[in-house]
Amino acid sequence: MIENKVGLSGFALLALWFGAAISLAEIFTGGLLAPLGFMDGLKAILLGHLIGGTILLLGGYIGAQSKLPAIMSTRISFGSYGSYLFSLLNVLQLIGWTAVMIISGGRAANELGKALFGFDNITIWSVGIGSLICLWILLGKEGFKKLNVIAVVLLFALTLLLCGVVFEQSSVFSSVGTGEMSFGSALELSVIMPLSWLPLISDYTRFAQNKKSGLMGSFLGYFIGSSLMYTIGLAIALYAKDADVGTMMLALNLGFFALGIVLLSTVTTTFLDAYSAGVTFLNVFPQMNEKKVAFIMAIIGLVVAIFTPIEQYENFLYAIGSVFGPLFAIVLTDYFFFNKIHIEPTLRLHVGSFVVWAVGVGLYYQFITLDFFFGSTLPVMAMTSILFIMTKKVMSSWKLESK
Repeated sequence: MIENKVGLSGFALLALWFGAAISLAEIFTGGLLAPLGFMDGLKAILLGHLIGGTILLLGGYIGAQSKLPAIMSTRISFGSYGSYLFSLLNVLQLIGWTAVMIISGGRAANELGKALFGFDNITIWSVGIGSLICLWILLGKEGFKKLNVIAVVLLFALTLLLCGVVFEQSSVFSSVGTGEMSFGSALELSVIMPLSWLPLISDYTRFAQNKKSGLMGSFLGYFIGSSLMYTIGLAIALYAKDADVGTMMLALNLGFFALGIVLLSTVTTTFLDAYSAGVTFLNVFPQMNEKKVAFIMAIIGLVVAIFTPIEQYENFLYAIGSVFGPLFAIVLTDYFFFNKIHIEPTLRLHVGSFVVWAVGVGLYYQFITLDFFFGSTLPVMAMTSILFIMTKKVMSSWKLESK
C-alpha cells in the first residue's frame, strides 16, 4: 500500500490524522460525556486528548526514528514471539474497529436514508460502506494520497457546517452535569481514543519526509480533529437528548450533508483500521502482500459487522486501554529511559517484560473500579513504567533466545 520510498509530508500526515479523527466513533463517544454538562465535558475532552495525544506522539516518534511499524517495534522489549501475540491482539482490535465503524455508519446512514429516501435496510448501507473501504484500499498508494486529501478537505467543510448548526444552539453551553458520570470516567473515555491508535501511529510516521513536521502534523491533525468531533458529539447529545449518532444527525436537519459526513468519515477512518490490520498481520507473515491482506481484513470486518451485534461499546474501549496502555508503557520506557532502540535478532520472548505487562493489565481493571480523577490509563502507564524500571535488572535474564 504505502512503501518505504513514498514520503509523507507534514501536511499529508496532518490531513491523514485529521481525516482519521473525523468519525462517527468520535462523535458518539463525545456524546457519552453529556452527563457532565458542556463545560466540564469540554475540559475532560481537551485534557484527555492532550494526555492521549502526547502518548501517541511518543509512539509515533519511535516509528519516525526507527522506521519500524508500531507492532514490530514491540520486539524491542518483548521479542518476536511477544510481538506475534500483540499482533494478534491488534488485528482483533482493528477488525473490531472496522466492524464497529461499518455497522455504526450503516445504522446512521440508514436513519438518514429513511428520512431522505424512505429506504430502510441497514445491511445494504453497511455493504455499501464496506465496498467503498475496499475500493479505497485497492486504489493503492497514489490514489490513497490524492483522494485522502480531497476527502479531508470535503470533511473539513462539512464539519464547519456541522459546527455552525450545533453551536448555534446556545442552550447547550449552559447545560450542567447530572451527576451520572464522574470527571475521571469522562477523562478516560477521552484518553482511550488516541490510545487506540498507538498500535498504528508508527505505520505512518515511519514514512515522514521530515521527522519533526511529520510528528507535529500527526499530533495536531488528530488532536484538533478528535477534540472537535468529541465536542460536536457532546453538544449534539445535549441538544438532541440522545447519544445515538443517527438520532443526533436527524435532530440537526442537515439532510444530504449529514449523509455525506456519515459516509466520508466512516470510509476515511475505517480504511486506516483495515490497512493497519494488514500491516500488523505482516509482522507474523512477512511474505504476504499488504494490500491483499488489508482487503481481506476489510471483508472480515464487514462480515462481522453484518452478522455480529456490536454492543457494549465502552467495554470495547476499556479492553483496548487495558492491553495497549501497559504494553506501550513498557516499550516507551525501554526506548526513552533505557535507550534500547534496536531489536535483538535472537530475542524470542522477554518473559520479564511479559510479566510486567500482565500486571499492568490487572492494574487497569482495578483502576476502572476506583474511578480515579485522572482516569485509568495515565496512572496505570506510570505504575507499569515504574515497575518495569524497578524490575529490569532482576528480570534481565528472564528471556528465551534462539541459538
